[in-house]
Amino acid sequence: MNRMKIITLMTVALLAGVSTGKVHAQENKTIPVFDTGINPNSWVTVAKGDFFEGQHKKKTLVDYDYEIMVTPVTNAQYAEYLNNALAKSAITTKDNKVFGFYPGDKFNKFKHEFQIKAGDKLHMALDAQGLAIEVRDGKFVAKSGWENHPVVQVTWFGAKAYCDSKGGRIPTEIEWEKAARGTDTRAYPWGNEITSAHANLYASKDPFEKGFGKQGTTTPVGFYNGQSYGGFKTKDSRSPYGLYDMAGNIWQWSGDVFPNTHYRWMRGGSKSNYDFELRVYNKNSAGPDFHEIDLGFRCARNK
Repeated sequence: MNRMKIITLMTVALLAGVSTGKVHAQENKTIPVFDTGINPNSWVTVAKGDFFEGQHKKKTLVDYDYEIMVTPVTNAQYAEYLNNALAKSAITTKDNKVFGFYPGDKFNKFKHEFQIKAGDKLHMALDAQGLAIEVRDGKFVAKSGWENHPVVQVTWFGAKAYCDSKGGRIPTEIEWEKAARGTDTRAYPWGNEITSAHANLYASKDPFEKGFGKQGTTTPVGFYNGQSYGGFKTKDSRSPYGLYDMAGNIWQWSGDVFPNTHYRWMRGGSKSNYDFELRVYNKNSAGPDFHEIDLGFRCARNK
């Protein structure tokens, strides 16, 4: 059993030396801190070949090898990226918000399509509810105890900029789903059954729901790995390729820019969803400037 300690978070987002935005205080929270033993800097290879896509199991070919992150991007990783990007003038900050340039999308004037022009786009609102990144002594840092939790409140633009900086990309829907499902017809990354021990979902009774309600808060990346934490026994919930958090915890952006629509798609379900909503083929959508308390991402790259 992993050793647990409690950290009291007295968090104030204060942009000292970076911007002149307002101070945003969040109520004090206590969270347990566990070492999952999972390295968020790890990547795995997904080999080319067929897999069964979607609810109706359409056989689909991915004709190239690619790599994908074993876990979603963490708060510590994204804070480090923000510092590097700011130093290189790849991003700017104003009014407690982070912006970066995007070249725009082709606009076809399709029904319900909004035009996305070239220009600076929102990457992150630093006073967003539940964000676990703050500015301390002029540097972006993960809040104490939240370093290894998945970063949330990142727009599609902010996710793309991070993956670009790592020589990668946000995985396409096809890349994401193959990495989650493997080459059989399973409903979930680990198989065809789901319990509260498999994933961070609604009312899962994991140690991170205390004080946060049935929707809970995020769990550290790789938390559902077969170990016990504070008396809570998890299942080893890796996908066939060894990926963690491919169901539950946070929704994850996918990278496709489809014609005739401005929407981007999300995969995986989150801590706020019921068990049946975590199937590998379920999806959600929003505009690329959308950000939320249970939305993050991971990256892929060419092999």
